[in-house]
Amino acid sequence: MSPDALATVLLSVLDAIADEKRPGEPLGATLADMTIERPRNRDHGDWATNAAMKFAKKLGTNPRELAQLIADQLGTVDGIASVEVAGPGFINIRLDAAAAGLLARSIVEAGDEYGRNDSQAGNSINLEFVSGNPTGPLHIGHTRWAALGDSMGRLLEASGATVAREYYVNDAGAQMDRFGASVLAAITGADAPEDGYKGAYIDELGRKVLAGRPGILDEADPQAAVRDAAYELQLAEIKESLGKFNVHFDVWFSERDLHAGDPSLIDQAVERLRDEGHVYDADDAVWVKTTDFGDDKDRVIRRGNGIYTYFAADAAYYLNKGDRGFQHKIYLLGADHHGYVHRLKALAGSAGDDPEKDIEVLIGQLVSVNGARLSKRAGNIIELDDLRDWIGTDALRYSLERFPADSPLSLDPELLQKRTNDNPVFYVQYAHARTHNVARNAADSGVTREHFQPELLEHETESALLGALQEFPRIVAFAAEIREPHRVARYLEELAGLYHRWYDNCRVTPKGDDEVETVHGTRLWLNDATGQVLRNGLALLGVSAPERM
Repeated sequence: MSPDALATVLLSVLDAIADEKRPGEPLGATLADMTIERPRNRDHGDWATNAAMKFAKKLGTNPRELAQLIADQLGTVDGIASVEVAGPGFINIRLDAAAAGLLARSIVEAGDEYGRNDSQAGNSINLEFVSGNPTGPLHIGHTRWAALGDSMGRLLEASGATVAREYYVNDAGAQMDRFGASVLAAITGADAPEDGYKGAYIDELGRKVLAGRPGILDEADPQAAVRDAAYELQLAEIKESLGKFNVHFDVWFSERDLHAGDPSLIDQAVERLRDEGHVYDADDAVWVKTTDFGDDKDRVIRRGNGIYTYFAADAAYYLNKGDRGFQHKIYLLGADHHGYVHRLKALAGSAGDDPEKDIEVLIGQLVSVNGARLSKRAGNIIELDDLRDWIGTDALRYSLERFPADSPLSLDPELLQKRTNDNPVFYVQYAHARTHNVARNAADSGVTREHFQPELLEHETESALLGALQEFPRIVAFAAEIREPHRVARYLEELAGLYHRWYDNCRVTPKGDDEVETVHGTRLWLNDATGQVLRNGLALLGVSAPERM
């Protein structure tokens, strides 16, 4: 019996009790009010609820009395083995083996769909992350958001949301001119600009630009031509790096598009904010009154010389996301962007949106690497490509995703390259590979899933394993709701541990020359169900699920 099915039964029981105690006065509770959780101590049963404590006052009774009334009725429901009242009114529920064991077949039959839910159905979300400048290679700071952002998108989609993963390409402004001048200097052998970009990658770009367009120095504006050619090459490299890291974007939004046209999207954004009543003129500049929405000061959107500020581009970009149909915008920003939180929320309010509902700004903390290998091409940084080649995509992604984004993180490459249970990603992947090995051995021994008797799954390790498998859809929904992929990673580690303990205690194949029995085939269902959940969970993290290790 799933927690959702149990919640439905619990609601029905409460409604019946309410009708008996106060005829004509419905309880008014919904399924969303039914809290069903796994007890921390498995000895307390399969599920627990505080429903009696929640509704006792409304029903004119005390929690423990209501808990006993609920327990008496739940105890008559098929599939429930026992119900106990604990403490001030907690209810512990234990399922019978047959009811619990049916889950194994349900998971196998659901396949890749198991864990998917509709908790985010109807939400249209623009998820912007990474957005590294196209003036150089991606580095370790981008790597963390690449992994987390992509997994966040997978979780939201698995929970029913419509998600667009978006990369904002900062391809306008003075930085691009400095970039172009730096590559041009590399081509001509001139000294690099004092405030330009340095590193072997600039020389590489210069050689590639010249090889692709030998006459580029003879063009009317060679610096602009070199800038644009180098930009295309660098952006292509960024896309390739992310692709190898198993990260793909639906939209690559160019900042240049905000400046194009007459009026430009930025021009239009300023007027739209003015129409909302939040723009004013003062001190020969144009301001947005963001203090109305919690910002620490009003923001200049256009200087007295007529030049727009970066805030103007931010405003135009935010409005454009709404124009494209995204009701909710999530920004994943680096540790040095704390100042953007209030600014962007104030911008949402100025645009007529709800700053508490329509926009989220998540800040990630720094990542360090023990024994860091600095990039030979880009100088004093650790490149994504180098880090991925060194540690491996699976180990790197998993290690970045198993911690909250707002906690500083130090990676240990030596540990992450080990093929031992001390390495968390190996531990989980090995559990998945083991499920396939068990299935192969079962086939060789003549064990099939032809016969299934769920009541045979009665060993304590089977009960614990089934309880964890039951939780997966709720873990996915919760991780999506609070934007924390690490919840899935930690769940998978717990599941892997439960599976290994089950493996040590319950045989899927007969021992020696013993006959194949129904219990073996039934356990094969449980084995395969566990493999399916491990596989589905790893997919949400963008990590592979090898069949052999």
